[in-house]
Amino acid sequence: MAAASAAGPPTNVFPFRDARAAPDPVLEAGPVAHGPLPVPLVLDNGSFQARAGWACPGSDPGPEPRLQFRAVCARGRGGARGGAGPQVGNALGSLEPLRWMLRSPFDRNVPVNLELQELLLDYSFQHLGVSSQGCVDHPIVLTEAVCNPLYSRQMMSELLFECYGIPTVAYGIDSLFSFYHNNPKNLISSGLIISSGYQCTHILPILEGRLDAKNCKRINLGGSQATGYLQRLLQLKYPGHLAAITLSRMEEILHEHSYIAEDYVEELQKWRCPDYYENNVHKMQLPFSSKLLGSTLTSEEKQERRQQQLRRLQELNARRREEKLQLDQERLDRLLYVQELLEDGQMDQFHKALIELNMDSPEELQSYIQKLSAAVEQAKQKILQAEASLEVDVVDSKPETPDLGQLEPSLEDVENINDFEPLFSEETPEVEKPVTTVQPVFNLAAYHQLFVGTERIRAPEIIFQPSLIGEEQAGIAETLQYILDRYPKDVQELLVQNVFLTGGNMMYPGMKVRIEKELLEMRPFQSCFQVQLASNPVLDAWYGARDWALDHLDNEDVWITRKEYEEKGGGYLKEHCASNVYVPIRLPKQASRATEAQASGKGSAASGGGPGEQA
Repeated sequence: MAAASAAGPPTNVFPFRDARAAPDPVLEAGPVAHGPLPVPLVLDNGSFQARAGWACPGSDPGPEPRLQFRAVCARGRGGARGGAGPQVGNALGSLEPLRWMLRSPFDRNVPVNLELQELLLDYSFQHLGVSSQGCVDHPIVLTEAVCNPLYSRQMMSELLFECYGIPTVAYGIDSLFSFYHNNPKNLISSGLIISSGYQCTHILPILEGRLDAKNCKRINLGGSQATGYLQRLLQLKYPGHLAAITLSRMEEILHEHSYIAEDYVEELQKWRCPDYYENNVHKMQLPFSSKLLGSTLTSEEKQERRQQQLRRLQELNARRREEKLQLDQERLDRLLYVQELLEDGQMDQFHKALIELNMDSPEELQSYIQKLSAAVEQAKQKILQAEASLEVDVVDSKPETPDLGQLEPSLEDVENINDFEPLFSEETPEVEKPVTTVQPVFNLAAYHQLFVGTERIRAPEIIFQPSLIGEEQAGIAETLQYILDRYPKDVQELLVQNVFLTGGNMMYPGMKVRIEKELLEMRPFQSCFQVQLASNPVLDAWYGARDWALDHLDNEDVWITRKEYEEKGGGYLKEHCASNVYVPIRLPKQASRATEAQASGKGSAASGGGPGEQA
């Protein structure tokens, strides 16, 4: 918690960084990816961020994943961009202008849209220097959700084997890979994993190094819901800044300014104290413009600006008069042509033309011709007068003749009209008054500040109290208690000795202390427990998958080959220490019609032959 010191004046004004993602360079695979054996490619397929890199054998496995990008994509827009293709991840730059176009392959944390998933994989392979046109000749280690549906894994395997032609693949759970990375090697351990990510929070019991899938529980809350809740809180608090309170800025507040209260009610009581509020509130500075119209302009600059506006308005009026005159002249020529048909005696064509003009009689035609001729003559006189003088004429807002069509200004004219607003709001004085500096009646910087006080603890609190946002779910503490109650007391003691926290939503300051407090309240008196936070809750899943791939590089019992995929289907899974439990679907075999007919024939013969044999 970053609070200002009470001794000196608080310096708790923070500007929004509004960071833009830099486009990822296209890397070269290099010699490290081409050895005697193909180097595994590790993909942490997260719903918030995807991470990709190589599992390089050797004493130095390499740095962090070479590629990290948001797991979203947007269809390219045509027009000025020339119909660019889909943009993925960091190629999008800032997400806010494209927020309405963003698409994700995930439904919560399960990939369901494989077309978008293919775009993410193409982006990963391309920027890692892997040619995916022919085939990707590298084993793939891919993370998946806890208790991932067989259909989702089937579609993913089909995409990898059929589209990319990979040799082998291994699936694992991201939180179990993180658990694997943070525990000593070759140590069969038990424990409880609390994994909270962007869309969901999972609690996973581990018994003797293997997942107990029957007692896993999921809470459908994570960083995404906290971001939306914080946005609603601040938009209700500052209705004048609705457009400036974006989801990206709310994510920045959550990542850098929020924390978990050890005791939520007690922390709220602290915020009621004015001194505590003043020292701990974070003032987020929104961008604003400090320019005031007319405050720094001299009399000569004002006069020059007014003359420019007058000239531009003259040009605009002249252009609109000429366009209006041209349209009226064309319509007048059309009406005179119809009148000539009447004079030449071509009555059929004349009546047909009258119907097209929506007129009933020659008298009405003559009346329109007279009015239109007067309007054309009047417009010509105005153009001549405008050329002879410098006066500004206001464009007629209503045409004098009926049904002559209203001329719409072009887009360029509409944009220029906004520059003329000061011309209509103030009169041109004959003598220029001395310029006085306009002082603002309030502090513009303070007006564009968001005071984030109790919101710093309210938003992340939803994973402990989902009722804050109206969700009828149990929080982490209640779910943890429910899972422990399903085991005998000796197993409970074993599990709580290794409570492991991982996932990006576990990085709030105070999270570990809060979990320890909740365990202290639910465990028996004088019992002991141990809570461990992952060394890097965000990247440890990728690190663990890399370590696992290097440790099992030659173990064929954990890799799914293309032959096994073709024989056993896409939902097939080889279990290992960081995988889901494979539960194949066993559908009852339906008997064919021929078999049913034979069975029914045998049954009828048996029922009919019994009495005859007895006789």
